[in-house]
Amino acid sequence: MGQQTSPSRQQLVAGAADMIRRRGLNATSVREVAKHSRTPQGSTYHYFPGGKQQLAAEAVRYAADTVAGILAAKLRAGPVEGLEAFLGLWRHIITSTDYQAGCPVLAVSIEETGEERPDAVVAAGEAFTAWSAQLAESMREHGVEQARAEHLATLVVASAEGAVAMCRAQRSTRPLDHIATELIALVGAAIGR
Repeated sequence: MGQQTSPSRQQLVAGAADMIRRRGLNATSVREVAKHSRTPQGSTYHYFPGGKQQLAAEAVRYAADTVAGILAAKLRAGPVEGLEAFLGLWRHIITSTDYQAGCPVLAVSIEETGEERPDAVVAAGEAFTAWSAQLAESMREHGVEQARAEHLATLVVASAEGAVAMCRAQRSTRPLDHIATELIALVGAAIGR
């Protein structure tokens, strides 16, 4: 448990998530994460004996938990509010970093690693599933039939991830703005707003 709460460990995980969302997994090295996190390089091997893949998996879980926490708080007000917060988070990330950062979960899931299913990719799949489940549950609580809620939630997560990638490539928030308009209308209609 002591390792779980160590400031150096937390810095490394947060630093890895930041580097992965900016550069991708393949362009992120353990040495650079230590430097970026302002922690001794030896601490990476102490806290992450599994090396880069272990650190990447924990960085993905960290990012996933951060987004899930924001979603949980905002979904209390309803699915549209949760959706707006989810999309607003991505808008803030891309604009505050001058289109240099996206989603570390997406970055890990699309890169070829040479391994069959490394832990970081498994963690990415779990993140997408968790976010979709949170959104679907909120819609179900607001009267949307289960299958429809699951379909809409998948559409939301997939659209947001794709739009973030497009925004970075185009250096514009237009893709995110466009999907926000349509997704908010769809979810609003589904819950009878």
